[in-house]
Amino acid sequence: MRTQELDAAIANPATYADEAGYHALFAHLRAKSPVHWTEPDGYDPFWTITKYNDIQEVERQPETFISAPRTALRTIAQEDAIRKITGSRQLAQTIIQMDGPEHRAHRLLTQAWFAPSKLKTLEEQVSRLARQHVDEMENKGGSCDFVRDVAVWFPLQAVTMVLGAPIEDTPFILKMTQQHFGSDDPDLKRQGATSSAGAVKDLFDYFNKMTEERRKNPKEDLFTLLADAKIDGKPISDLARNSYYFIMAIAGHDTTSSSISGTLLALLQHPEQFAKVRANQALLPPMVDEGIRWVSPVKHFFRTAAKDAIVRGQKVREGNSLLLSYPSGNRDEEIYDAPFEFRVDRIPNRHLAFGYGVHLCLGQHFAKMEMRLLFAELLKRLRDVDLAGQPEWMHANFVGGLKSLPISYRTGRAAA
Repeated sequence: MRTQELDAAIANPATYADEAGYHALFAHLRAKSPVHWTEPDGYDPFWTITKYNDIQEVERQPETFISAPRTALRTIAQEDAIRKITGSRQLAQTIIQMDGPEHRAHRLLTQAWFAPSKLKTLEEQVSRLARQHVDEMENKGGSCDFVRDVAVWFPLQAVTMVLGAPIEDTPFILKMTQQHFGSDDPDLKRQGATSSAGAVKDLFDYFNKMTEERRKNPKEDLFTLLADAKIDGKPISDLARNSYYFIMAIAGHDTTSSSISGTLLALLQHPEQFAKVRANQALLPPMVDEGIRWVSPVKHFFRTAAKDAIVRGQKVREGNSLLLSYPSGNRDEEIYDAPFEFRVDRIPNRHLAFGYGVHLCLGQHFAKMEMRLLFAELLKRLRDVDLAGQPEWMHANFVGGLKSLPISYRTGRAAA
């Protein structure tokens, strides 16, 4: 593949709808050009970083490689449209886009909510949600589209429960999520809008309404916690607050949804691994981590060099952007034994799917708990699970996964 074609493929959202194809692309880069200057037409150029150790090394230096001003891969036209709305390259101001003391202070606002000790108090509610969704699968007569019927709804309802959003609002939040992350997908994108700006605006309007409601009627939820949150005695800005809700509501469920559906597909494609975890449910925690590594729903984040630096012997100049390819790092042949094999008992499994360093995903333990509880219920009650059609992936170069997974199954509890 010529350099121009290679660069275009790295940026093209359609590349990531071909699972085997994009993994082959990044395997080539790891072998031939692990720190690759990338100049796709229609995009500002960047370095593509594909090796596990290089990604970690960049993430270990948050003062040298900052999150602002460029966080995700967008076309120049998309970024121009965003600038007209926000005055910057960013649609929101979440902890993902923050650096230094600002990042630490905002992260601490909710960190206790996602600590393992707090999650134990939520486990029964999440387990009840898992049972309800498998009940619904039983009522469907032995077939469903696992993505559309289960995987998108279960983590959405779990995270909105923590936020405090009414259950009747979840279809709206799901639609906005799909329009935001699926803005390049022909089946999911918002018609008549540039990029995902319209979806973000509609969500912020919703969050403003919920903030006013919680100020009048506070509850034990994240909407209440953030409605009047302060840092150093000063209220956080409306933009920062709405952005916080945004990252919790959107990223907090979409990535988990992709991990759930992708893990089930991996189990169906590797029946010996499915049998292994059925026979020994103590393997559920490592299976969950392997599923997350396998799917790597966050395809990248960007960092920007705040000063000249060296990555794998390559000089990176101040102001250069770096695309950190997490799926590539999670298939690195120098790190993993047989990285293209799905193994439910892979231990240790220090994957990069939740990021690394100061920006390590705040909700990682919650996501793992959701997956563990749902798969425990699925393994208990579903038998003879098979593909019933062709899986389909989103066209998305930032965050994405399966958008359709038709399956057939028999129901009935496993013998004790």
